[in-house]
Amino acid sequence: MKRVIITVLILCLAGMTIFAQVTDMSYYTEEYMRTDGTFTDRLEILRDVQEAGHTGIGEFYHDALRFLILRWPDIDTFEDRVAANEAGRILCQALGAEAYNEAAGDLWQVVLFSDVIRDINDGFLMQDAFIALGQVGGTDFIDHIVLRLDDFNTLVVSDVETRRRVNRAVVGAINALETLADPRGYRPVFFASVGWYEAAIRAIASMALPNIMEDPGEILAEVIRSPGSVPEVKFTAWNEMLRSNAPNESKARVAAVALETGWIYATSDPSFQRILREMRMGAIDIIRLYGVEDDSVYVNMGRSYSNNFINPVPHYDEILRTLNALGVIGTDEAVQLLLSFLRELHDRRRIGPWGNKERQVMQWLLPAIGLTKTQSMEVRQLLTTIQRSGDYTGAEQTWARDALRALDS
Repeated sequence: MKRVIITVLILCLAGMTIFAQVTDMSYYTEEYMRTDGTFTDRLEILRDVQEAGHTGIGEFYHDALRFLILRWPDIDTFEDRVAANEAGRILCQALGAEAYNEAAGDLWQVVLFSDVIRDINDGFLMQDAFIALGQVGGTDFIDHIVLRLDDFNTLVVSDVETRRRVNRAVVGAINALETLADPRGYRPVFFASVGWYEAAIRAIASMALPNIMEDPGEILAEVIRSPGSVPEVKFTAWNEMLRSNAPNESKARVAAVALETGWIYATSDPSFQRILREMRMGAIDIIRLYGVEDDSVYVNMGRSYSNNFINPVPHYDEILRTLNALGVIGTDEAVQLLLSFLRELHDRRRIGPWGNKERQVMQWLLPAIGLTKTQSMEVRQLLTTIQRSGDYTGAEQTWARDALRALDS
């Protein structure tokens, strides 16, 4: 009996503790929702609640926001609008801190009310409403946020003040999509990272990308492949892929797209050509590391070798990376490409032309063949011919001999 009494006492005390933790907000609610109250009065009440440091009062904040929305048509003066906006910001921040999901629909109403498309809005309230939507888990509004950010990305803004307002709103949209971490948000945030915004805003978008989606391969491959994307955007998309947490196989697939795009995008602009070459070389490095996920790689690696080799001013670094990658890959297709390069050089050594370019490329090509460990008789026969032929110098014969030894090691 004594144990039962003790248990009951413990339960009662626990219940009293729980009850004591429930904050009575009836006074604040009554004062806030007075029909004769002004926007300034309501703002002061919200500030009092803030200073009191209450928590677990999401329902109060939600009711207060709905009442504020209901009273928006009563805004008559500049002072009313300032007070209403400040009250809205307090409520958005509070609802976000409470993660009060039931308020998502009303937070979207705040986004619409404070849209910076209207000059009267400065962007701060819209930013807070967006951020709160993410914090409360407003997944039903992801498509709405995406559409709004897409609109911002394509805006043509000339005056400085409008740019500032839009930049503020964009920060909120990016934050919401980052917090919600839904793949639908990746594309618009990527284009914000390469958009017309201030450098700080673009940096915020770039930092958000890895938190939105682990493997953005399909999205970024589409950006790289798109004829509408200029080389700077393609190259940024490629670098974002490298920075992502995507698996190696996905990076290798996008590398194939980057390599192909680097050759099929036609431009006479030297700066564009340089960017495309950098993208190709980066793609070749990734293919060397992670392997071939698309057979188009072989055709385009052949271009990286041949198009440079026949160029009056070849880019030797791209040739070297291509040869090394093919050697490491070591597939039958890679071996056949290397063999075709060696046959061409062999013909040049016998009948010309033969110069420093040919000699340099052969010095890189033969070790690459040795890396493949191929057992191809065609390769071995050609290497044997080279190491014995009087057409070659002693050093060139030694390179062929070393390649044969590498195949056997």
